[in-house]
Amino acid sequence: MLFNTDKCKIIHIGHSNCHADYYMSGNKLEIVDEEKDLGVIVSKDLKWDKQCSQAVTKANRMLGVIKRNFTDRSKETLMPLYKSLVRPHLEYCVPIWSPHYQKDIELVEGVQCRATKLIDDVRNLHYEERIKKLNLMTLKKRRYRSDLIETFKIINDCYNLNSDLFFTYDEGQRRGHSKKLYKKRSRLDLRKYAFSNRVVDHWNALSGACVTSNTINQFKYCLKRELQPETHN
Repeated sequence: MLFNTDKCKIIHIGHSNCHADYYMSGNKLEIVDEEKDLGVIVSKDLKWDKQCSQAVTKANRMLGVIKRNFTDRSKETLMPLYKSLVRPHLEYCVPIWSPHYQKDIELVEGVQCRATKLIDDVRNLHYEERIKKLNLMTLKKRRYRSDLIETFKIINDCYNLNSDLFFTYDEGQRRGHSKKLYKKRSRLDLRKYAFSNRVVDHWNALSGACVTSNTINQFKYCLKRELQPETHN
């Protein structure tokens, strides 16, 4: 594959980065503070507030389309539309950019809050009651679920990746299941909330029957049961 130098960009990451110039085919590559890669906005500080804002904007835009074009506000009509047209914008590649700042968490959760308020039968209930009636999870808990599914796939070579690049088994841990992961100490939030680190506590809290599932569908079924008492759609 030939590289298009006009589309190649450089992002300098890290406080001690020397900000070197890079060249390709004799052309100096452009230095940028952020760049969109496969639909995800990557910033030089590796924070995800702009990605969260982009996802919420797209989801709200689609929610507006639904609101303007559908007069039927029943659960049977709006829930399939929300799940197929709105929620995917909030969960695309989310293991990469899962927010940990409260302002971003509330920003993303606000879309589901507004969507559930459109439904006639539950609009006057509190958000927690609405999602319970509609058999939904909070988006935050769905992100936990997504992290755990990705962890299962990586550990079980579903992606043909070297799992050692992501996880290390905790050989000294005797309590719990046999696939406990080691959680590395982190000085910066950047590392602390990265996928391969933030998922460790949730993974280690699962039952042995769940983490030793033979198939991804079996794991999802076990995971669905363990995410109770919150409902699991």
